[in-house]
Amino acid sequence: MTSPPGPSEPAAAGVHEAARREKLRKISALGIDPWGSRFDQRQWIGDVRRLSRHVQFQTADGQLHALPDFNLDPRPDYRAWKAALGGGEEQGPHVRVAGRIYLQRTAGKLIFLTIHDWTGVIQVAVGKGQVAEGDFELTKLLDLGDWVGIDGRLGYTNTGELTVFASRLHFLTKMLEPPPEKHAGLTDPELRQRLRYLDLNYTDGVRESFLNRTKIIKAVRQTLDDRQYIEIEGPTLHTIAGGAAARPFKTHHNALDMPLVLRIALELHLKRLLVGGLERVYELGRVYRNEGISPRHNPEFTMLEAYEAFGDYRTMMDLTESVILAAIEAVDGNHQRQFNGQQLDFTPPFRRATYDGLIAEHLQIDPTSASAIADRARLAGIEVADKHPDVIKSELFEALVEDRLVGPIFVMDYPASICPLTKRKATNPEVAERFELYACGMELANAYTELNDPDLQEQLFQTQLAGLAADESMARMDHDFIRALRHGMPPAGGLGIGIDRLIMLLLDRRSIRDVILFPLLRNTQ
Repeated sequence: MTSPPGPSEPAAAGVHEAARREKLRKISALGIDPWGSRFDQRQWIGDVRRLSRHVQFQTADGQLHALPDFNLDPRPDYRAWKAALGGGEEQGPHVRVAGRIYLQRTAGKLIFLTIHDWTGVIQVAVGKGQVAEGDFELTKLLDLGDWVGIDGRLGYTNTGELTVFASRLHFLTKMLEPPPEKHAGLTDPELRQRLRYLDLNYTDGVRESFLNRTKIIKAVRQTLDDRQYIEIEGPTLHTIAGGAAARPFKTHHNALDMPLVLRIALELHLKRLLVGGLERVYELGRVYRNEGISPRHNPEFTMLEAYEAFGDYRTMMDLTESVILAAIEAVDGNHQRQFNGQQLDFTPPFRRATYDGLIAEHLQIDPTSASAIADRARLAGIEVADKHPDVIKSELFEALVEDRLVGPIFVMDYPASICPLTKRKATNPEVAERFELYACGMELANAYTELNDPDLQEQLFQTQLAGLAADESMARMDHDFIRALRHGMPPAGGLGIGIDRLIMLLLDRRSIRDVILFPLLRNTQ
């Protein structure tokens, strides 16, 4: 495995580690556990920073004065401000914080540390006359990356910097490896993904991205819970790869001596629950597809699938819009967003347009003319021989229309022949009641009015299987699912959202690997 970044020369890295180990030995010699222990009643740094409004200045006559606004530019001269009041003493709350040392500098008998936890950053001042002698000596043994706890008073330096003036220092953990070089940091994308623990600490914005991911997922769940959906946990190991057209990962169960696959979708088990009378269900979980890796694809990714009895694909449009708006609200509430240099407007309602209408709009051809579609496909270099006209139309749409859909836009009413799990329109059986949501040419959601006719479903499965190679997804009939439909699945709408892609879009991250903590990477050992 690639070594963590540090000094460019291995010998230099060894010298740095040796120096850190010597400090480790000295800390142990002081009778201090260099790996720390429980540290109760600590406050988040973000919360401590909000206590700054309680810092005041008390003059000799006992009057309390609010401090100047240090956010002004130029920043007020705090020393001169105090002198103008005739001197006095700053009053601030006692605080207790803990974090990793990010910056460190010495100014005579004063050592300044900058520490951070997952809520923020704050400066700490350790004065020789303000802490016990042992604590000041311990401060000299600190390195960048070490974890410390601080008891002290919150206040401001003469330059107006919010600071914890330490009264006690608690050593919590020694970092033995040198951190990334301060200015270069972690610049190689693959190294950042391999060493995510360093990336989170030393690359600006990374920790915030993953904390925002958590907020988005929480908001998605809350939206569904508020609509009286229930969250379920379906099986990860399946006997048949169903619910999508994708190649599965294969495995084998020894005790039962049977082949199994990791799930490629959540759909078919959730629909079984509709048959069982659970009328609004969803699962938010991992799915696995044994396919390529790209900025928009990772073999292991997070999907939301939700199904509502007595709904249809328009019900799912409303739900999709609500889920995305809740996710935006969880991040910052801004409907105007940028992704990859493109401007997006998530002000509801999102645009809705038909599949054929968008082909006509962007390609200026008749979408109902098979010959016009074939001619345009040939011009685009798409092979048309021995292909169903709807397959040609689908490939043309993917090649020439998708990238033009800045959106967000609901693309509605797909050719029925390429939608084997979807109910047909009552007024036109050649059209499926399906939509996909696009933004910046990227598919974010896919939804249907679900097909619940067991005989038609079996027929469509058989038609699809006839055109699939033996190693592809859905190359075996799921007879149990057909049997479940024969027991009566109510009319329903179903929805799938790629959570990782949604997070990419909302946080303006160019690669799916930037929003997955531990993406799959090539083995370097």
